[in-house]
Amino acid sequence: MASDFKRIIYLRPKLSKLSYHIEMKALQDSMASEISDIAAFRMHVITHYYKYGLRATLDAFNLKQSTFYDWKWAYERNNRRVIALVPQSTRPKTTRVMKTDPLIIEFIKQMRVEHGNIGKEIIKPFVSAYCKQLGITPISATTIGKIIKRKNFTFEKKIYPQKQANKFKKLRVRKSPKVTTPGFIQMDSIVVYINYEKHLFMSVIDIYTKFAHVVYVDTISSANATRVFLEFTELNPTPIHTVQTDNGSEFLKSFHTYLEEQKIKHQFIYPRMPKINSYIERFNRTIQEEFILRNDEIYYDIPAMNRKLTKYLFWYNYQRPHRSLHYMSPITFIETNLPKCG
Repeated sequence: MASDFKRIIYLRPKLSKLSYHIEMKALQDSMASEISDIAAFRMHVITHYYKYGLRATLDAFNLKQSTFYDWKWAYERNNRRVIALVPQSTRPKTTRVMKTDPLIIEFIKQMRVEHGNIGKEIIKPFVSAYCKQLGITPISATTIGKIIKRKNFTFEKKIYPQKQANKFKKLRVRKSPKVTTPGFIQMDSIVVYINYEKHLFMSVIDIYTKFAHVVYVDTISSANATRVFLEFTELNPTPIHTVQTDNGSEFLKSFHTYLEEQKIKHQFIYPRMPKINSYIERFNRTIQEEFILRNDEIYYDIPAMNRKLTKYLFWYNYQRPHRSLHYMSPITFIETNLPKCG
């Protein structure tokens, strides 16, 4: 039976509707003072005004008259409740909305999906060509950056290169080269572990024109280094006069002998100073981020992966903008600035 249960003993007496609203308002005002220091300060200023007048209040608290009247008006309009002095949000009721064509946004997304986390300046010429094809107004690189950030078009994590030990002790240099003409190249090996399986690549780049070449190899040896170098010389439209490498054994023996026969200078970086080979190290990171770790064919079909690598290198050398080349591709830079070499 309901009568078997004990009645609830209220700690507070039951209030009328009017008394309840009065008490709740008082409670809100006391909470406003505790939560907001600004509201407490404004209440202190208004209290000072009621006691000493306007001029004394403005002088005491160094306030503008218009500011004080805004506080006083808000306070008195709300029946002198402290809660009215709590600062409101300053965010506009209507904010600007980016009005970019959805086709452009989708195109930028597909570029980042297909080519990795390439920057806004690299995407810009492709977006401009796409807008010209559709007959719509192109957008700036800044807008592209905003779209990438706001839409979170970052689909891959950054990859950092690993340092390698160097053992060779001859013909070393301590400083990174500063060149103003083509023909100075850097070579390096890339070792990538994917699912505990080792994959080997050899890379070459002209540090002035940024023309590059990468080959998947079965072993890192001087014979393969020579083969990769010969492929690069056939593809590269500029002559080579200097080759800089690290101290790996693959750059000795037949490779070093071939360079001596061709009267090409061969120099080595100092041990534990990969920054001297900064250009090829940066390219190795780029090729891993934009191609190697983004292709599933490396797991099961090496020939198919090599075909895709050829297409990527064509895109890299003939179409991809480079910041150091004033956002031109290597071939465009060579044809524009080096007509005799082109």
